Amino acid sequence: MQTCLVTGGSGFTGRYLIAHLKRQGHRVVALASQHCGADQHYAIDLNDAAALTALVKNVAPQQVYHLAALSFVGHTNPLDFYQVNVLGTETLLKAVSALPYPPRVLLASSANVYGANGQAVISEQVPPAPVNHYANSKMAMEHIASTYAERLPLMIARPFNYTGPGQAAHFLVPKIVQHIQQRASVIELGNTHVSRDFSDVRDIVSIYGRLLAEWPAEAVSGSLVNVGSGEAVSLKDIIQRLEKLADHQLEIHVNPAFVRSNEIPVLKACTQRLNAWLPGLKCYSLDQTLADMLEKAPD
Repeated sequence: MQTCLVTGGSGFTGRYLIAHLKRQGHRVVALASQHCGADQHYAIDLNDAAALTALVKNVAPQQVYHLAALSFVGHTNPLDFYQVNVLGTETLLKAVSALPYPPRVLLASSANVYGANGQAVISEQVPPAPVNHYANSKMAMEHIASTYAERLPLMIARPFNYTGPGQAAHFLVPKIVQHIQQRASVIELGNTHVSRDFSDVRDIVSIYGRLLAEWPAEAVSGSLVNVGSGEAVSLKDIIQRLEKLADHQLEIHVNPAFVRSNEIPVLKACTQRLNAWLPGLKCYSLDQTLADMLEKAPD
């Protein structure tokens, strides 16, 4: 049994990760605003250095999963991205690196750092080119983290898009699911021809757990790894799959307010490194993910 610290424990990914770690037999302590299934949870702000340092020292985790982030790209206050995603991460890394026996740390970054780079398949060697404040803040977070790589066994995951049962309805796929659940006749969306690499949140947290538990021999501190399915699917295709599963048709109205001027047309992961590091990955099919989402209302 390991003691695991999870930040962002009450978030969508955090709740799934905590449940996964508990099934593995670990003790889980979470930074969370509410009960999230952890053995203990604390509502501590990432930028409260004194409180965070005291907690980390008291818990003395062997594994740290840093999920806490402002992740909604459409958030209206740009400064919040940097306060939470960059400075909050630095506060955590300072606290963790001061432990006598530094734990393994996984930082959840984002494939959004790659931006609109024109590559059909994106490997970890593709130069980042972020195009919004969320992506820029994640890129800055990675740079801050790299300065701790000599003090901590640190790994940076770049997850591509993922979804699953219980994701909040302001995210795109749950929004579509909710409209179909409510048997709505019309939905307002932006560009439905963009393609994304969609994974199931249950696969994502399983991969996170394996990355720290197994720590592949090829991985050095500060290593980057793409986390995705390796397949790109258009939003239009997802809508058609959901319509077929639910036997309900939606009329799509394109709202210009939802169309981003710097929209990335295709994001697809090269998963060669991931598959080499973690052979035998068993993943949910997209149809299974969508079917499970239709069974559960978004939070």
